[in-house]
Amino acid sequence: MDRVLDSKALRGLAHPLRIRLLGLLRTDGPATATQLADRVGERSGTTSWHLRQLAAHGFIEEDTARGNRRERWWRAVHEHTVLPLDELAGDEEMRTPLDGYLHEVVTTHYHRSAAFLAEWQRWPKQWLAATALSDTTLSLTVAELEELTRRMHELLAEFRRERRDGDEQVAVQFHAFPEPGRC
Repeated sequence: MDRVLDSKALRGLAHPLRIRLLGLLRTDGPATATQLADRVGERSGTTSWHLRQLAAHGFIEEDTARGNRRERWWRAVHEHTVLPLDELAGDEEMRTPLDGYLHEVVTTHYHRSAAFLAEWQRWPKQWLAATALSDTTLSLTVAELEELTRRMHELLAEFRRERRDGDEQVAVQFHAFPEPGRC
């Protein structure tokens, strides 16, 4: 299930720690504020406050099947966040939160790639053979870029399923944008 960002939701998410916390809840599953604080190097009071903000904006919810009265567990409500960049781009009030959100997303992508590179030699050869770190430049029209993006999302959806034995979490980072300085 996707969460489409509108201006109110973007304001609620546009903080680097909130983006990280939501990402951890999506990839690693439910957790407490204390567990998340340990993973991100923050105090549990800080993570707890940001988790409540995420909950207030509908990104996460309390996982009532876990924990007890003293231990509050949180889980992500949606699998993905969709940013309708074209709809938010013209709103000057949204420029700062939008820039902050976009920069944090790209920073997160960088850190995930760097974490893999730091340990790539530990992976078995069959995983390395299946890994891709590449880029390409295409000459496309707007319609072709729209089609490419749509088809990539459809392809990713074909592979989305519940985790099974033998699976590893695989980060797929798909970026498709016009080259800077060319418009």
